[in-house]
Amino acid sequence: MPKLHHAASVLDGADRGLGKQIRRDQLEAVRSSVLNAIPINMLLGVTATLVAVHTGVGMLGASWLAASTSVNILRIALCRAPCLGLSLSEGMPPEMAQAAERSVDDHLRLACLIAFLSGLVWACLPVLCDGYRSTHAIFYLTVTCGITAGAVTHGIAYARIPTCFIVPPLLSVAGCLVAQGAFESLCLAATVLLYLFALVRSAAKTERSFRDASRLKHEARALALASDRAHASAQELADQMSHRATHDGLTGLLNRTGFERKAEAIVGGETECCLLLLDLDGFKSVNDLYGHKRGDGVLIEVARRIEDVLPPRCLTARFGGDEFAILYPLTGGAVAPADLAHRLIQTVADRFETFDAGRLGLSIGVCHLTGTTLTEMLSCADEALYVAKASGRNRHHTFDEALRARATIRRDSKRDLPQALADGHLEVWFQPIYRRSDQRIACFEALLRWRHPVHGWIAPPDILTAAALSGLTESLLRFILENVCDLMLALSREGRDDVSVALNVSPREMAQIPVDEIILQRLRALGLPPNRLEIEITEETALDIKAVQSKLAALTEAGIRIALDDFGTGYSSLASLRRLGTRRVKIDRSLVTGLSESEDQRGMIQAVLSLGRALDLEVVAEGIEGEADLRTLTGMGCPFLQGYHLGRPIPAAEALRLESRLVLDAA
Repeated sequence: MPKLHHAASVLDGADRGLGKQIRRDQLEAVRSSVLNAIPINMLLGVTATLVAVHTGVGMLGASWLAASTSVNILRIALCRAPCLGLSLSEGMPPEMAQAAERSVDDHLRLACLIAFLSGLVWACLPVLCDGYRSTHAIFYLTVTCGITAGAVTHGIAYARIPTCFIVPPLLSVAGCLVAQGAFESLCLAATVLLYLFALVRSAAKTERSFRDASRLKHEARALALASDRAHASAQELADQMSHRATHDGLTGLLNRTGFERKAEAIVGGETECCLLLLDLDGFKSVNDLYGHKRGDGVLIEVARRIEDVLPPRCLTARFGGDEFAILYPLTGGAVAPADLAHRLIQTVADRFETFDAGRLGLSIGVCHLTGTTLTEMLSCADEALYVAKASGRNRHHTFDEALRARATIRRDSKRDLPQALADGHLEVWFQPIYRRSDQRIACFEALLRWRHPVHGWIAPPDILTAAALSGLTESLLRFILENVCDLMLALSREGRDDVSVALNVSPREMAQIPVDEIILQRLRALGLPPNRLEIEITEETALDIKAVQSKLAALTEAGIRIALDDFGTGYSSLASLRRLGTRRVKIDRSLVTGLSESEDQRGMIQAVLSLGRALDLEVVAEGIEGEADLRTLTGMGCPFLQGYHLGRPIPAAEALRLESRLVLDAA
């Protein structure tokens, strides 16, 4: 019901507004018609006066003409007087608009009053012809009928004005005729009354026609205006939607779609262009520590800083998350890409008010090529960005031929991996991990191997990336797990249940697929004890504890050991070691290589060994490639050892033969 009342009030308001517009049209038409009719009125008045002079009643005629002229002057003055209602506009204040509307009604009422006065003057014509008894009565009757008919003809817009004018003279005529008493006079009086009725009816009808025409005109105008407004509104909405479709809602920069549309018009010609892909370092920790709202504020500030240091004619975009893109032509003394990359790194590294300095960094991949496609430039810049991030924060790297070869390998790997996996061309090799105490093998680490028919051996990280891009992440994990389980079964058959096998799980695998369910189901199906399996995760995986904790908890509860790989190069905390259920840490090879010659490295490894003893963690030193480093580690009491100097990755069949041999006699 409230909605119906509201709709009704809206319609009533529209009708009232339309009625006001019609009244203004009526007033304008009345003013015009009166000004057109007055000369005829005055001419007929002069003619009547001349006849009066001719018949010997000149003084009466002059007096009558003076009265008629005075009233006509009033009518002219009223028609020419300014009217606020005729200048009404949409921008008027409400009080002024109401006053303007009242002025229209006031003018119409005054026009009716003065028309009535004029009619009264014409009603006095019988004094000039002895109440229509003189021989000139027919003239005055004709004049009266003519001027009343003319009044109705000219007064089509507002029936009250001609009605006010014609009623007094025609009633005067009828009264005089009735007073004569003759049959013919009475009939003529009836005819005059009938004539009066017809004129009044005609005036009312023509007014209705005028109002209908005025209504249609204003409705058409309102419809046209509404159509224009609707078109303008639709255009504005289309512009807004187009802007939203091509711009980032948070920073106001172009989004990926908008960037690609504009960039395609620039890239591919003879002009060399430079493309930079930017990725914030440490932004995830900002979101985790300060919240996403604060993180959004950081992204807005980063976007502003980027635009402040850019040269002219740059396209800037936010691709989503914490990734940005910049494209500009290398013409007319344009800033060198390396210099621009350095400026961008510096501006992002400056202190933010909301958190401590140094928490946020920037990695940049640079690509400048001529005559290529935007898709290729994006791919090349992405390769360069990958290298920049791998080499540490606040770095930039430019795409070169070495990266082109790497990109080719990654492209071919993605294309060929599904078939290679289906045809059994992938292999899992195993590298031994030795116990220092008895110099025997304690564990085998499973390592993925693939000899590509064109590019040779493909690095395991590239295989994992190709699997992710091909949708084969879970299939690849199941393939590796199957080989690991086969080795565990073979070791059991030879009575070596004391040797475990380690399986590497990447951050992508841990995040995207149910690793815990896959592994535990397979172990149960084969009857293998979970404590014979070890899962190695990297510190990168450990950073996102919320995403992986439940899966790792399920694995540790079943008895599977968790090892943290590459320890000492990332950001793992003591709390995260406990929450992840870590039983073993592997010292990264970068701390092991050259250990015998570096006191700092020895101090760091000694700290890790002390931490392991304090937390009851097993410590493995990986990447041992020389005799001197091996002796140093054994002298420091490192309990587990791994590296090419002790044993390289080998196929499972060779690993089974290797496990029975001692290899640390020389140490």
